[in-house]
Amino acid sequence: MKPEKDDAWLLKAYSDPDAVANYADGPRRFVPGLSDLHRMTGLLLEERVPENARVLVLGAGGGLELKALAEAHTGWTFVGVDPAAEMLTLAERMLGPLNARVPLQQGYIDDVSETAFDAAVCLLTLHFLDADERRRTEQEIRRRLKPGAPFVAAHSSFPQADGARALWLSRYAAFAVASGVDPSLAESARANVDAKLRAITPEQDQAILEEAGFRDVALFYAAFTWRGWVGYA
Repeated sequence: MKPEKDDAWLLKAYSDPDAVANYADGPRRFVPGLSDLHRMTGLLLEERVPENARVLVLGAGGGLELKALAEAHTGWTFVGVDPAAEMLTLAERMLGPLNARVPLQQGYIDDVSETAFDAAVCLLTLHFLDADERRRTEQEIRRRLKPGAPFVAAHSSFPQADGARALWLSRYAAFAVASGVDPSLAESARANVDAKLRAITPEQDQAILEEAGFRDVALFYAAFTWRGWVGYA
């Protein structure tokens, strides 16, 4: 999972000290039911993994999902991967004493040499990639999993045609405002998503997961512009 040349804005955004310092509060205001998404993710993994599961978390900067999963599942260990060093530093602070079970690695999926993970998670990340790179990244995740291991992915994915994109993005911004975000900041976020995020339709997203080799792919989460799926290696 490596950004293309025109994605320099992405790493720059997640390297800005002010943006990183305020990151933890942002997703909760823009993603409906974020804590429930984390809880559901853990429950879906728990169906298939052993008590001492080893879990790969891609796009782990910030540490929100790592903290939620590590607190809820005390026997699991994790490898958290993210390209932004500043976001990994934030994850370290977020995890506190949980760091002993969560080694963090700066980089992308190609930098993960370990294989035979019991499960993998990628939340609020894959929408930064175009369809081809998304498929390749999911193939590389699958290659690092044990047969039958669960993979949970959730990110921005919503209808795109005939004015639907603009309508759903307006709802994305409206939810943020209703959650306490300043209207001007919500509008700026909406414009950035519209201009830069590589969101595709839920049908396309599910097809890419299946093309990457995941079986029994099922939608488990849908909230305005967000979707989440579980599939099995």
